[in-house]
Amino acid sequence: MTDGGILETSEDAVLGGRLRLRQPLRGHRVGHDAILLAAATSGRAGEQVIDLGAGVGAAGLALAVRVPGLKVTLVEIDQSLCDLAVGNARLNGLADRVDVLVADAADTGLPPGSANRVLMNPPFHDATKQNLSPDLRRRLAHAAAPGLLPRWVAAAAQLLKPQGVLTLIWRADALADVQSALAGDFGGIAVLPVLPRAGADAIRVLVRAVKSGRGAPMTYPALVLNDEQGRPTAAAEAALRGGETLRITET
Repeated sequence: MTDGGILETSEDAVLGGRLRLRQPLRGHRVGHDAILLAAATSGRAGEQVIDLGAGVGAAGLALAVRVPGLKVTLVEIDQSLCDLAVGNARLNGLADRVDVLVADAADTGLPPGSANRVLMNPPFHDATKQNLSPDLRRRLAHAAAPGLLPRWVAAAAQLLKPQGVLTLIWRADALADVQSALAGDFGGIAVLPVLPRAGADAIRVLVRAVKSGRGAPMTYPALVLNDEQGRPTAAAEAALRGGETLRITET
């Protein structure tokens, strides 16, 4: 399939078929990270949520599917991906609650204090240590420029109302970078490690933080994605296919 004669795309089912996404066949493809991010984000009808670096809209749309009445703005710098995100909102009957904005996540131009929640899945691979993809879109989606995370967190702090909630996903081996970026504007930080299998090192961390929040940091029991036979665990299936929330959403 082609989209507007520019990108070759596929149409894929996620969330056990409750969400359908058109996405490029080449470059960055929607994976577990976006759906786990949505599962780690709570929401209520009438709230405004901003998804920074939304790509084709996977995380924000998955959240909108789960929470009726939630309003979502998808922010993405790539015009072609924004066009797909607009189509994905229509495809899933969410166009009345989902807006798409072509903008840099670190400089959206949206009104300060306009969001109840911000979620983001920023590029997080270290460009100095990883072999970068020759595909430009995949490279932009995966490789973090120096200082990217602090800029995105600062943008989230500006967009959020007081006591608004930021949820993000990042590399587990760089959790200290997340904690450093959150220091100052955020508190009430909670972390949920994601393991590929029991006994393995974490590969991702889901992090929830509250603007001007207080309270001791909290670490939730890890989410294990696969059992010893390589099959998805019941907990992973519940989040990735069943659309259930993860414990980190608890307040």
